[in-house]
Amino acid sequence: MSWSELERLVNEAEANPSLRRSLKGCRSTPELILAARRLGYRITRIDLQRAWEEERQEYKRQAQG
Repeated sequence: MSWSELERLVNEAEANPSLRRSLKGCRSTPELILAARRLGYRITRIDLQRAWEEERQEYKRQAQG
């Protein structure tokens, strides 16, 4: 469930400049999680790690091809 919450947060932040600005001030993973939860998104540290790993893998694939 929380992975879908992370996707929802990203989609809504991309569409909403105010939400994006409020998240931009986060300087650490715990800060980001706390801010997201205060805004009503139930994300976890694991979700962020998984997203980071997927992004890293995609970057590696693009660099190789």
